[in-house]
Order: sequence, then C-alpha cells, then structure tokens
Amino acid sequence: MSLTISIDAMGGDYGPEVTIPASLDCLKNNPDLKLILVGDEAVLNPQLAQALIDFQDRLTIQHASQCVGMDESPSKALKNKKDSSMRVAINLVHDGRADACVSAGNTGALMATARFVLKMIPGIDRPAIISTLPSINGHTHALDLGANVDCTAEHLFQFAVMGAELVKAVENIDNPKVGLLNIGEEDMKGNEQVKAAAKLLENSSLNYIGYVEGDSLNAGHIEVDLIVADGFVGNVALKSIEGAAKMIGTALKEAFGRNIVTRLAGLLAYPVLKSFKKRIDPRLYNGASFLGLRGLVIKSHGGADVLAFKTAIHLAEIEVKKDVIRKISEQVEKTLALRENA
Repeated sequence: MSLTISIDAMGGDYGPEVTIPASLDCLKNNPDLKLILVGDEAVLNPQLAQALIDFQDRLTIQHASQCVGMDESPSKALKNKKDSSMRVAINLVHDGRADACVSAGNTGALMATARFVLKMIPGIDRPAIISTLPSINGHTHALDLGANVDCTAEHLFQFAVMGAELVKAVENIDNPKVGLLNIGEEDMKGNEQVKAAAKLLENSSLNYIGYVEGDSLNAGHIEVDLIVADGFVGNVALKSIEGAAKMIGTALKEAFGRNIVTRLAGLLAYPVLKSFKKRIDPRLYNGASFLGLRGLVIKSHGGADVLAFKTAIHLAEIEVKKDVIRKISEQVEKTLALRENA
C-alpha cells in the first residue's frame, strides 16, 4: 500500500536538523512510503540534493516561504502565516495530495490551522489530542492531552467514542476498555462534569469500565485501554509523568556516579538499566493524533530528536494504513443515529 505523508520540515525546536534525517530513515525503512518535505527550498535543497536522486519519485519538496515560531500566537499564525510550512503541509492533506501531516511545530497554531483547513467530522464539536503512555501492561492511550481546557460531559463522551475507535483500529482490540479519569473509583466521587459524562458512557455501546485514578495511566491495578479526561487534567497528568521520568533518570545517574563503588555497581546493573530506559523512553511514544478532524494530523514533541520524530512519522503510517479517519467518522455517525433512535 502506497502512502504519502507531508512533513512540516521547518517546525519544532530543531527544524531540518531533525526532520530531514528522520524522514530519510523512514524512506529507507519503508519502500511504500512517499514524503513531501515542506519548507524553504533554499534551506532544504542543499541538504537533500543526493536524497532527491536516491529516492527519486518517493521524495519531493514543496516550497513554503514562512515558518511559524514556537511561541507564536495561534490566531496570528492562522491569519498572517498562510504560506508557512505548517499551513502548506496541512493544505496538502486537504487537497488529497497527502494522506497525513506530521509537524513538531507550535501545538496551538497547528491545532488552529488544522481545524480551520480540514474542518471537523460531523457530530464532533471539538478536536482532542490522543497519545500513548508506557504502562506496566505495555502502554495506555489517553486523551484529551491539552486541546480543550474546559469540556462538557458531551465533549468527554465524544472523545471516548473517537478514542475507542482509534484504539480498536491501531491496536486490533475488538472492544477496548474505556475509563474516565477521576479522583477516585467510587461512584460518588468527582465533579458534576465527570459524573454526567459517566452516565453518558454507561448508556452507550462502549466498553466503559468506570472511573480510574491517575495511577492507571502507568501502573494502576485496573487494566484499561483508553483513559478519557478534559484537556486541563490530561495535560497536567502528562507533564507530571514526563517530569517524574526525568527525575528518576537524573536520580539514577547521580546515584551510580557518586563514587568508584557506585560506578562499578552501575556497570553491573547496566543491562537492566538499559532495558528499563528503553521501556520508558519517551522518544518511542512520541506523536499525538488530533482526533475529530476530517484529515490526519500528527503532532510531534517540539524538542524531538531524530528517533522521536521517526516515531511520529511511523504513527502516521500506521493510522493511514488502518484508515482511522474513515472508521472514526463512521462510528460517530453510527453513535449519533443510535442516540437519536433511543
């Protein structure tokens, strides 16, 4: 299956320094992949001269004269940067020239631009950000991770419908377990928004297992495939996990480097530590999907290195192959019809 992905080559903290080598590695690993690198031709051409020959019709450059800054206002980017690498890359998806777009650029600007250009799936009020998090049982999907600070119960229900369909398609799970993030598992706990969302989920066809606490994101005693929260709570939880992972890594490094004895102990423990690091390496979980749009957009972490950006591109490949957008659209339509006839 041939697929084409547009790459915002100028986005992120490092731009072409990361996006170009990551893109070339992905082309080497997948002979069916085609990439359109979007950015300033004067910058990209010299770095891609040989690659354009090596990959011929599988690699092209689409010129874009502007670039969106990482701290730029989403509204200003949308209004004033119509020829940015980000906007042009998304336009390629809208025009059908690309099956998906991957960008490490400004999250707010990317979301605003994608929503403006691609529009929403009928029946969905707001887009949501979903990604995978490492857990004891492998990994867990969670949304919303920051797109919507304030949500209604209906929004949370819509997030659950979309997220469950993505998990079903990507993970090949027939009936994914859906949990609602709360401050406790008991029915009486939580705010009115969460309680109302729980009722909607209980009366749906989703495999809703009830409330789950924050530890279920990584190590809870309840097995869950998808955890649903509003963007405020979800983003705080995500950043807390990232901070904890950095703290553990730094603490271990300091502990084993304290003196000659601890350094020797570190050498003995190196195979275990290497395995542990690989299991929780955030670069292997990089890439968040914008659900609710009529086109596929993957957001890479702004500080992604080559390995992390490759992971984001690979995620786009998987979701294109699994036809995620079509499946979500059909499930949303089906869900709305069932609710109207209930």
